[in-house]
Amino acid sequence: ATDDHYLGLRTQLGLVAGMLESEGFRAEVLADDSRLVDRAAAVRAGVGWWGKNAMVLAPGAGPWMLLGSVVTDAPLPVSEPQDRTCGTCSACLPACPTGALVAPGVLDARLCLARWLQAPGVIPAEMRAAVGDRVYGCDDCLDACPPGGRLMDSSTDRQGTVDLIELLSSADRTLLERFDHWYVPRRQARHIRRNALIALGNSADRSSVGVVAGYLGHPDWLVRAHAAWALGRLGGPWAGAALGARAAGERDARVAAEIEAARSTLA
Repeated sequence: ATDDHYLGLRTQLGLVAGMLESEGFRAEVLADDSRLVDRAAAVRAGVGWWGKNAMVLAPGAGPWMLLGSVVTDAPLPVSEPQDRTCGTCSACLPACPTGALVAPGVLDARLCLARWLQAPGVIPAEMRAAVGDRVYGCDDCLDACPPGGRLMDSSTDRQGTVDLIELLSSADRTLLERFDHWYVPRRQARHIRRNALIALGNSADRSSVGVVAGYLGHPDWLVRAHAAWALGRLGGPWAGAALGARAAGERDARVAAEIEAARSTLA
């Protein structure tokens, strides 16, 4: 989330592809590309083994790595998959805040916070409290994985934070430029604002009520809807007054429903 870490990976894979092409073979770099499941390729190549968190784990790194591939028609020696497993460790399973890891190695994407924070449209109300202070991604199942613990303990670039008030005060173009390395659905800043409003709603910081209340007048219904929910979470007389004032003039049924639900939590 802090930078486009795939840039360095693609550069190195490009060197490999260039070597193959110089020998007359076809080669194409695929990294973070839906045309290939990098995890499956990595396991078959012997890079790592399937973890119970549905990630690929590698010695010394655990799940903390980026995967990429070079697809080629060059005849290469075949390596064997690693004969390793997570054994009795299942630390990742209870670490998931929504229970998305329904069984060892099985992820229910309908419950995955990382998926919802990158999905277009409304984030379901039942998922919002679990979002916590996240704006992008979720690494709880990776944090809990012991094989990568030593690596992360020695890392100096582990936490990425943003000022939510500053984020919500920024223009759309500024947000898209600043977070160009994020996957933002349809490159629409509304989804970044949506996520930030949920995070503020979970913050219990009532000093942010004024900023959130201002979003009840935003022209985008999606943003207004999540602002209403955030005010309901923050609570207090100012939040209630803002919701009541907006309720009378709101014409979008989806937003009106969010306002009504938020006001009911304040009663």
